[in-house]
Amino acid sequence: MRICIVAEGSYPYVTGGVSSWIHSLARNMPEHEFVIYAIAAERKQQGKFKYTLPDNIVEVREIFLDEYMQLDGEWGHQLRLHAHQRQAITSLISGEGELDWRQIFDVLCDRKLGNPANFLMSRDFFDIMSKLCEEKYEQLPFTEMFWTVRSMILPLLLTVQKPLPEADVYHAVSTGYAGVLASLGKYLYNKPVLLTEHGIYSREREEEIIKADWVDGYFKDIWIRYFYTLSTCAYQYADEVITLFGRNREIQIELGCDEEKISIVPNGVTSSDYVNLPMKPAGEPIYIGGIVRVVPIKDIKTMIQSFQIVKRQVPQAKFFIMGPYEEDPDYYEECRLMVELLKIDDVIFTGSINVKEYIGQMDILVLTSISEGQPLAVLEGLAAGKPMVTTDVGSCKELIYGNHDDFGIAGSVVPVMSYERIGDAIVQLCKSEEQRLLMGENGRKRVSSLYTNHNFISSYQQLYHTYGGVQSWPVSVSN
Repeated sequence: MRICIVAEGSYPYVTGGVSSWIHSLARNMPEHEFVIYAIAAERKQQGKFKYTLPDNIVEVREIFLDEYMQLDGEWGHQLRLHAHQRQAITSLISGEGELDWRQIFDVLCDRKLGNPANFLMSRDFFDIMSKLCEEKYEQLPFTEMFWTVRSMILPLLLTVQKPLPEADVYHAVSTGYAGVLASLGKYLYNKPVLLTEHGIYSREREEEIIKADWVDGYFKDIWIRYFYTLSTCAYQYADEVITLFGRNREIQIELGCDEEKISIVPNGVTSSDYVNLPMKPAGEPIYIGGIVRVVPIKDIKTMIQSFQIVKRQVPQAKFFIMGPYEEDPDYYEECRLMVELLKIDDVIFTGSINVKEYIGQMDILVLTSISEGQPLAVLEGLAAGKPMVTTDVGSCKELIYGNHDDFGIAGSVVPVMSYERIGDAIVQLCKSEEQRLLMGENGRKRVSSLYTNHNFISSYQQLYHTYGGVQSWPVSVSN
């Protein structure tokens, strides 16, 4: 069977999280062929893969969203849209009303359109924008509104007009652009669509836009509604929507996904891989670590501030921020300067690591993200028998405190951005080796019983068999 996995901003360009999940999925299913349709932000990422791809990933098709910046359309095309298509385009822009995505695909996938930017320079689009501004946005300057919407829609136009690989199953690992492209597989080839949503993509984009300085305040709501609208495409077209834990399922239903479509498949690790790991040298102080990419959504600055709290009471402690920092160099530099300004000694940015070489040396692990799904870093830490201090995001609470199981508490869960609470929780663990060992063992038992790689892989094998049958494709050459 050939499976097209559609991923945005993850595999194979960055490590950890969703990328590790995709890599594990493909590597553990040698009986299937995988095509990775990778959506990246910038063309400079082309071919810069962080993984050695398994042999059954037979192709990586790359698409770069910054290409839309080079697109110039020709003014004045007359597309002759009918009423249903006009209504669908209006709903796409405004985020209001029932949106028929088939009408959107009919317009945007029409090869007669040629350059996708021609749609946004057509008389039809100008008329839609004029009417929309008169009825809903008369307080906004028309020119600013026009160019804002153009910058919203162009990446979508670019993605849907690129050739889509043919496959037996299309599997999106988020909504957004990835969800739209997987849905396009059903529109073009009548093939089934699976959606696995790790975090809630639209909620994450909302958090980013609220904080963004590249969007003027009065346009933020338009951008936010747009990303929620994109999510409806995958919810409509998916044959099955897989989420990782119960709270995510509730949010998906709130956002309009049919609850009958949703199933829960937790992430998993192989616990035996996390025993007999290298330990820290004898006589060393407390080691505290975070397995994390140095990017804003992981809120490394709050982690650093919490370390300052710890240092006041445990002055010999060492802190390891373990993960790549090349993804957002400006943010990494801000974090490094914060360490200097706060005069915190013994903070080490390791860069990319082999997790198993470091995790056994840690006494306590910390996660300070502002948004997560079911973090692999937490599963790995618990599998290694390490107590965790995490923010209350994603499924962290049920991983640490349990979900009606009897394994016991495996650490502390605190509110997002509460660096004092995080620091205090770390200090409490620093003061009691007995508590650290007990919580670490509780977490190890929970993960080895409920969050296994075997269950994760077998669940997806069954899903692929159910929706894709047993078709096979000739092997092609990957780059």
